[in-house]
Amino acid sequence: MALQISNRDARRLWLDAQGLSAAPTGPVDLPGTIRKLGFVQLDTIRVVARAHDHILWSRNQNYREPMLEKCLGRDRHVFEHFTHDASVIPMDFYPMWRRQFRRLEEKVRGWEWHRGMLDEEGRNEIRARIESEGPLSTKAFDTKIVGKREMWRRPPHKLALDYMWYAGELSTSHREGFTKFYDLSTRVIPQPHRETAHSDEVQVDWLCREALARLAFGTPGDIQRFWAAADLAEVKAWTEAKAGELVPVEIESVGGQWMPALAPADIEARLAAAPAPVSRLRILNPFDPVIRDRSRLTRLFGFDYRIEIFVPAAKRQWGYYVYPLLEGDRFVGRIEVKSDRQKGELSVHNLWPEPGVTWTPARQARLDAELGRLARFVGAQEVVWQTD
Repeated sequence: MALQISNRDARRLWLDAQGLSAAPTGPVDLPGTIRKLGFVQLDTIRVVARAHDHILWSRNQNYREPMLEKCLGRDRHVFEHFTHDASVIPMDFYPMWRRQFRRLEEKVRGWEWHRGMLDEEGRNEIRARIESEGPLSTKAFDTKIVGKREMWRRPPHKLALDYMWYAGELSTSHREGFTKFYDLSTRVIPQPHRETAHSDEVQVDWLCREALARLAFGTPGDIQRFWAAADLAEVKAWTEAKAGELVPVEIESVGGQWMPALAPADIEARLAAAPAPVSRLRILNPFDPVIRDRSRLTRLFGFDYRIEIFVPAAKRQWGYYVYPLLEGDRFVGRIEVKSDRQKGELSVHNLWPEPGVTWTPARQARLDAELGRLARFVGAQEVVWQTD
């Protein structure tokens, strides 16, 4: 018989696994936070704060923006590479990421839009310059796009830099603002991590185990989507091979349906230990790991969320960059908020409670408290509610 986990318990497990159960206070252990999450997605958009900074702040509100650059560029606690998108990953995970370099190198070679990159001779010249001059950004090179200029097209040198980065030949040395500086991996990744080699079988086993550990429970699709570093067929083969070690469970969805899934062997101990989330209301980033897998989000919370940055303005239901509101273990609404760092203002433009949620004075007080904390995080002196 599969172990049945109620919807409330499933949400409790998932939020605890992702660091959103306890109050986000205390000393900042940035490497520990990133390790608990597995990785943190990077994103350039800064409506209030960039996604990676917001995600880390949501776990500990003593976090401040320069801390991640120190963790990456100086202390080398993390390296940067591609999960389902550009992310920072704990440095000691590097040996288990080697096959991902090969996978992405093969994929990049087949991408139509990447065929304008520099040839091997051109890449050798880039490599020689970096070796001689030290870390360089794309601004250090001046090749031009040939042919029609389109939004998605990149100059040949940028394509070459990214290709060598995907393949693991180059690594992110550091960032200035959000500008990436590339260096030889031999000068960025500590030697023990570079020289440790594991078979593909060991790496796939690690990817699946570590994904499931951070999910607390999941389908093969959930496991595959976590890192996006193995194919679904590989994950399914792993679940079949490890059937004797994994616990079959049934997870209750919001609608009352019971969905089959798998859990680690210690799932019952996790159920007993996972605390109920604190009642704090949190403004989460659209790229937060609890939001990222939309299928899982809908099943567990009944929260239908889509980010609309790529939707034409006239067709948006909500807005360009709208933040989910999590209160305890329930999504109670979404909010459109922007920061103007020059004016020192955090401005609220829209608030949409979820259907069935009564927006009480107590709930508004919790939102006001979170807006105040968010304002302090981005250096805003006041919160302004727009009336237009």
